[in-house]
Amino acid sequence: MSGTLADEIRSRLGDLSPAERKVARVLLAGYPAAVFETVATIAERAAVSTPTVLRCATRLGYQGFPDLQAALRAELDARNASPITLYESAGNNGPMVGADGEAPLEPQLTLLQQALAQTFHEVSLHDFETAAGFLSDPRRRVHLAGGRFTHLLARYLGLHLMQVRDQVSFLPDRDVERTSFLTQLTRRDVTVVFDYRRYEEDLTVIAELARERGGKVVVFTDPWLSPAAAHADAVLISHVASGSPYDSLAPTLALIETLISAVLDRLGGDAHQRMKDGEEVARRTGLL
Repeated sequence: MSGTLADEIRSRLGDLSPAERKVARVLLAGYPAAVFETVATIAERAAVSTPTVLRCATRLGYQGFPDLQAALRAELDARNASPITLYESAGNNGPMVGADGEAPLEPQLTLLQQALAQTFHEVSLHDFETAAGFLSDPRRRVHLAGGRFTHLLARYLGLHLMQVRDQVSFLPDRDVERTSFLTQLTRRDVTVVFDYRRYEEDLTVIAELARERGGKVVVFTDPWLSPAAAHADAVLISHVASGSPYDSLAPTLALIETLISAVLDRLGGDAHQRMKDGEEVARRTGLL
């Protein structure tokens, strides 16, 4: 299953009977905790019979309600996975070595190709276009934030945007500066957040603050969805499968580069002129 159990339930609402849809809405309203309630409790909350709850699980493609709950447990385990747990669950005793004494590259290449293909096949075109529209709107200010590793992706996108448009900045690191920065967010701001498992609470708060102040929020995340996605206007999901205990961010990088290309298309001649102006300033100041 791609995405979350909640996504799966939403996508199948049309396949359910009216009574089964009541069950599905109860599960979604209290997700994920509601899925772990007893069948009797869910039936009571949905005002349906116990057999209806069981039929709903079957109609969603599961052998029964325990099977549906097991799927959610697996999802939550994956969502909270760390490099250590991934390493241990794989029983990794060291690098695989090929016949020639070198680590084999083909299996790693296959995994990355699959993750890249899944990312581009499943990314929401609506959300991609929305994000490109926000980032190419000269009336908006763009701010970028990332986490332990993903701050590198935020900088990669931001440094490209700085070459083709004005009013691009990074979330400050120091507490006083960050507080002042977040206090000044307004409706004309676009906040871009990169948050992958294990999710970082401060990034969710940043997205929440930006949305509360009327701004737009773009979230880059993995298939298990950062909590920050709940506050986003556009969510860009990348698959992260790799041959190591560390999630691969290569598909995200490819998605960023595709987004940069889309922004350039929208900016047109303005981007070209901005690049020329930047080159001239860099030459005059000895930076080139």
